[in-house]
Amino acid sequence: MVDSRWLRRPVRAALTTLAVAAVYYLSGRLGLLGRLRIEGIVVTPVWPPTGVAVAALLVFGLQVWPGIALGSLLVIASLTTPQASTLVNVAGNTVAPLCAVLLLRRVGFRPDISRLRDGLALVVAGLCAMVISSTAGVGVQVLMGELDTEDFWTVWLAWWVGDTMGVLLVTPLLLLFLGPKERFRVRRWKEALCLALTAVVLVPLAALSTVSLLFLVFPLLVWAALWFELIGSMSCALFASVLATFEANTGGGAFVRQTGLEVMAKLGSFNGAVALTALLLSSLVTEQRTTRHSIQRACDELAEVLDHLGAGDNLPGTPGNAPTPPPE
Repeated sequence: MVDSRWLRRPVRAALTTLAVAAVYYLSGRLGLLGRLRIEGIVVTPVWPPTGVAVAALLVFGLQVWPGIALGSLLVIASLTTPQASTLVNVAGNTVAPLCAVLLLRRVGFRPDISRLRDGLALVVAGLCAMVISSTAGVGVQVLMGELDTEDFWTVWLAWWVGDTMGVLLVTPLLLLFLGPKERFRVRRWKEALCLALTAVVLVPLAALSTVSLLFLVFPLLVWAALWFELIGSMSCALFASVLATFEANTGGGAFVRQTGLEVMAKLGSFNGAVALTALLLSSLVTEQRTTRHSIQRACDELAEVLDHLGAGDNLPGTPGNAPTPPPE
């Protein structure tokens, strides 16, 4: 009889890999809803699959990389017939998140993003690693003759920004949901409801207005970071990015009467500023609160020690606890 325990690990690994592929594919289909065409090439201002891939590799380990490759292949197959060049795109989409995770591991990245250095590390890793996927994707278009050489950098920049935004906007939220769950504090529900209502009113106003009021989003991000740290600020940032992308795709709101290149530049700048503000500010607030709580605990322990000393008690582990030898 075969021990079932020997089968659990490979079966679990296979199911996890398939789940990663499925989520990658679904997020890719959602990302394509906001696609734009730059010089005839389809690009997305925010490409969620890169965020899914980086989060999956951080949480489940590097062994789930086949799920990323399979998901990427399925996304490409849903758009066009796979060709030899498809393998280059799949390789770039797989290697880029792997390199990002290796960079994060090298600098001691914490998935809870509880320090400013964690936020900065995620930004740097995303900016650097996504060069691989954008270069592979646009380079193969040039080699296949589907893109002119003089248009390489324009499309490359749009591709790189979309992949990077996926890491900065999607990865932090997925790490929060897949990480250890904290107890929900009921006493904060009023503040959470107020923040949600404000976001529902303010973000559409900023994105849909033709007066270009996108800057109104940033006070909301500051409020969300100060009160609810990463979960609040990144949720508002993703909401603002989705609405702005929708308006850019329809050519309305703040993006009315603009060319495709102008839309991509404006939208990329907005998404980048929103993501950096939400991520770095919330990680800084979390680090300061963690430091303050650590100092408070140390002060409480020191006060307890001083109380024992003032009362004449012997503390555990001190010489006074040693039994007094009987007189000879």
